[in-house]
Amino acid sequence: MQNPTDLYRLETDADLGTPRPGVLIVLLGGFIDAGQIQQTLGDHLLENGDAEVVASFDVDQLLDYRGRRPAMVFDTNRWLEYEDPSMLLHRLTDRDGQTYYLLTGPEPDFQWERVVEAVRELSARLDISMVVTTHGIPMGVPHTRPVGMTAHATDPALVGESASPFGRVQVPASFGALLELRLGESGQDALGFAIHVPHYLANAEWAEGALAALNAITDATGLNLPNDDLVTRARANQQAIASEVAGSDEARQVITALEQQYDAFVEGQQRPSLLATEASQLPSAEELGAEFEDFLRGVSDDED
Repeated sequence: MQNPTDLYRLETDADLGTPRPGVLIVLLGGFIDAGQIQQTLGDHLLENGDAEVVASFDVDQLLDYRGRRPAMVFDTNRWLEYEDPSMLLHRLTDRDGQTYYLLTGPEPDFQWERVVEAVRELSARLDISMVVTTHGIPMGVPHTRPVGMTAHATDPALVGESASPFGRVQVPASFGALLELRLGESGQDALGFAIHVPHYLANAEWAEGALAALNAITDATGLNLPNDDLVTRARANQQAIASEVAGSDEARQVITALEQQYDAFVEGQQRPSLLATEASQLPSAEELGAEFEDFLRGVSDDED
């Protein structure tokens, strides 16, 4: 492996002389992020905090530009702008003055193991105590019910009694998942939250899901993260969705069916046996996992 240190540059305007311990939140746009959870949450935190760039990564070594071409602006007879991609490590403080870190940018296409080592180097230098990731996965759930999520961690104690609808499944890897795995192998704390996004909102922004991710991170880390603007954004987003649904009989029928399925499942969870309710007709955890695995495989095929 090439030297991981050569992948990033410490920014000269960042005071790194005195370590400032904190949690690292990793929001790298990945293989799948239904509901734009990472983008929405990352934008919110950067817009509502005095972010300071601590380190920048050499994206020229990490990105496949032909696989996902950055946008450029052409005006009449000349090129005016280029949206150059960046992968940046920011330092922020929460509403109580506690330091935390935020890694944003595109998911690396290349050199994952080397980037993992680079993140570990930076974590050691900055005295980062825990790494947290989040993203969205499409699920057959309605937006009119509480947001669900699947928690995962290097130590089961970090997620407590959180239940998962999945059993043992094999899915395409992501950088965030590999980072969590490698940190766990070295005895470091890391956890993540996969937000269950209504499948019909997978390609749109779902601020309610981003707010749920923020709340989960807050509960797990003790950070007092700003949420006012995201609450307002989520409310407006939900109203817009309701307006769209009201204008479509087909959409209302789909959501009503999902609500009935969701309510039956919740009722079944509260009974000693699923045979006592219609929830017995719901797919099992293994079937849900297999369906999600099939979905991811289809996404992979489309990208190829």
